[in-house]
Amino acid sequence: MQKGRILLSVTGFNPQRWQELLSADREVVLAPDGPNDPTITYAVVWKQRPNLLAGLPNLRAIFSIGAGVDHIFTDPTVPDVPIVRVVAENLTQYMTEYVTWRVLDHHRQGMLYRTQQRKKIWHEPPQRPANDISVGIMGLGQLGRAAAQALLALGFRVNGWGRTDRPMAGVTTFSGDGGLIPFLNATDILVVLLPLTPATHGIVNYGLLRELRRRNGLGGAVLINAGRGRLQRDADILRALEDGTLKEASLDVFEVEPLPRTSPLWAHPRVFVTPHAAATSDPAHLAAPMLEQMDAYERGEPLHNLVNREAGY
Repeated sequence: MQKGRILLSVTGFNPQRWQELLSADREVVLAPDGPNDPTITYAVVWKQRPNLLAGLPNLRAIFSIGAGVDHIFTDPTVPDVPIVRVVAENLTQYMTEYVTWRVLDHHRQGMLYRTQQRKKIWHEPPQRPANDISVGIMGLGQLGRAAAQALLALGFRVNGWGRTDRPMAGVTTFSGDGGLIPFLNATDILVVLLPLTPATHGIVNYGLLRELRRRNGLGGAVLINAGRGRLQRDADILRALEDGTLKEASLDVFEVEPLPRTSPLWAHPRVFVTPHAAATSDPAHLAAPMLEQMDAYERGEPLHNLVNREAGY
């Protein structure tokens, strides 16, 4: 039986490498043959243009090339077919590396030492051990759990929070609205890895940051956001930095991307900026598992890593 075609629509990414790798098993097109193309059975997307998928009568599943899927739901005409979020070892590894790097940099006073180097100051400040520091991870999905495991291995105390309770060995877990404040009150370094949904939009605001523990071995609370930009309020983070609610922040994502050149976050002395680079979607690692899932689905096997439409992730 001839395999159906893949529609590839990846705004913000160069489609050439994706098209090359996906074409190893199926025909790949960058646009349908008309609004009701019956030959397309799968769509591989990132920020697809509105209405692109609505009229495809034989579309069987949609694959996101990034860990987040909120970009798919910005189009209200997306058809009611399974949506598969990307889960890959290298993506998890990239995120674990990023989170560990930023936690260690804040813990080992990297910003202070870089300032001292610029000023040629030879001074060793007191350093607390990792087991004196509590890292709280908002979002204990696959990425969050992998990061938690790495941090536990380094000796940090780790808390976790999510909308539902997801126990994990060695991690103190909290859940739901009732668990959020206790989670924050027990956290020195906040790592945000939540999906973006209507419930989490703007959740990292001034009121939330005020609940973090500031009297700690770090000399203040720290924020690390490697999740989605619209989880946070950039202005609230700046306010928290200015009044001492936050000591430092590492931000990989922002409300508007690319981060505007006029944003004061670029030059803030206690903010570390990366350009949404914590975990890059590498087609060399992601294309083959997508093709394998498509083949398996056509053999009658279930799809994996499906998005819960009601929850939004």
